[in-house]
Amino acid sequence: MTDVRTVDLDGMRVSYRSTGDPRGPVAVLLHGGGSDASTWDRFAAALAGAGWRAIAPDLPGHGGSTRLRAYTLATHRDAVAGLLDALGLDRPALVGHSLGAHTASLVAMDRPVSRLVLEDPPAPSRDGELAAELSPTRVAALFAGSLLRRGRYHPRALTSAIRELRRPDPSWWQRLPAITAPALVLSGGPRSHLASRRTAEVAAELPDGRFVTIPVGHRIHSLAPDDFRDAVLPFLM
Repeated sequence: MTDVRTVDLDGMRVSYRSTGDPRGPVAVLLHGGGSDASTWDRFAAALAGAGWRAIAPDLPGHGGSTRLRAYTLATHRDAVAGLLDALGLDRPALVGHSLGAHTASLVAMDRPVSRLVLEDPPAPSRDGELAAELSPTRVAALFAGSLLRRGRYHPRALTSAIRELRRPDPSWWQRLPAITAPALVLSGGPRSHLASRRTAEVAAELPDGRFVTIPVGHRIHSLAPDDFRDAVLPFLM
């Protein structure tokens, strides 16, 4: 059974879905840009069946969470950190897809987590060279694919994240080794708009990172839910 609840974080409402045993280990599931927490319902049920509690928030500007005038990647990080504090969640597992994966990495840089799963994470450029996977053509394709879901999110929440990720951020790469928890990095392979090479580099920079390709495209947990479950559940255990 899934409960939909909200918390107030200094005037910002964060909606989240809670599934599974309240006494079990906790996995926090972070959706991608242009999506919402419901994308995790199938995987949350699998976690619940294994004795876990799944917490899936709507990121700011998505689902039932507050729409803002402006968004940054730090906005999403702070909302998730605030939710963890509000719910008293200590060292949860973090599972994130796309924007949610990048957000999970930012959270894990600042506080301990038990496990980290990054599903097709967008990585900023290390230097001044524009990342090919976030070129204007790719950005347009990604945004077009989200238009059908635009009633569920504020478009600015997606476009601002893409704009920020296209800027070089060498400090993000420098801080990856601060994430000492076991980490699983998943690539969607050649069907994804994110280059597998760059995703593999993320895994290589993590002290306890491992890299797996499930070649179905960017939305692995939606396009191949059984393969995603079979890769992630044993890792979390």
